[in-house]
Amino acid sequence: MYKNQIEHFQEKNQNRGRLLVSCPDQPGIVSAISTFLFEHNANIIESSQYSTNPEGGTFFIRIEFECPNLKDKAQKMEVQFNQIAEKFSMDWNFTHVYNLKKVAIFVSKELHCLLELLWEWQSGDLMADISLVVSNHEEAREVVESLNIPFYHIPANKDIREQVEDQQLQLLKEHDIDLIILARYMQILTPKFVSANPNKIINIHHSFLPAFVGARPYERAYGRGVKLIGATSHYVTNDLDEGPIIEQDISRVDHRDNVDSLKKIGRNVERSVLARAVKWHLEDRILVHENKTIVF
Repeated sequence: MYKNQIEHFQEKNQNRGRLLVSCPDQPGIVSAISTFLFEHNANIIESSQYSTNPEGGTFFIRIEFECPNLKDKAQKMEVQFNQIAEKFSMDWNFTHVYNLKKVAIFVSKELHCLLELLWEWQSGDLMADISLVVSNHEEAREVVESLNIPFYHIPANKDIREQVEDQQLQLLKEHDIDLIILARYMQILTPKFVSANPNKIINIHHSFLPAFVGARPYERAYGRGVKLIGATSHYVTNDLDEGPIIEQDISRVDHRDNVDSLKKIGRNVERSVLARAVKWHLEDRILVHENKTIVF
């Protein structure tokens, strides 16, 4: 069923494009982009913009548009848009909605976030090509392979981390992966791995950052008698759990909740927060600015 949904999505969106831009704020940016799209007979469907400061700030815009015969025109449009980009010193990205992003999911023993993503994918609410699942344990194999998704068991620990990551990076290259999702993958990534995938790795941290960074957050939260627990999805950088935050959510708890019940409540928050962050990335709704995100 999900394959039919993907085919329907691609057929429906064969002429749909997205443009993300960030640049120094100045007059004329929106006019230049709109005129460019008009000249290519494109109709703007959705437009969102934000400026950090109209004087000396940074301007961000996301535009979704319909353009007849986009498949044939996309490359030419990108070449021509370069002139506008140079004039306004833009960082920019065109995406063709038809081309689904290729995703790799990394997971360890806890499967709730993986299962949420697979359910969203099966139901047609997460439009991506899930190309492979990588795990340092075997727990996820059966459910992944039942959906005809390649599963790779690669045992990992700190002593063999570099050779494990070389193997993982080779797999990512072979599958031409656009996005890596850490669905409770309980291994620290090396700077080499992270730098090879800038703003392409999304993690779910089982805590409402910046509180309780690192391991065992529920135990430490319980020790502090917290009244709120939460989860944070963020891009991975070389600073542990300090990458640009994409999405967060919380749930109320009280003195009756022990560590096990905190974890159970937390898992529900984790899976929904991660799913939202992944969808926003797949829909090209996120721009990274310094160590923050703008989510349109």
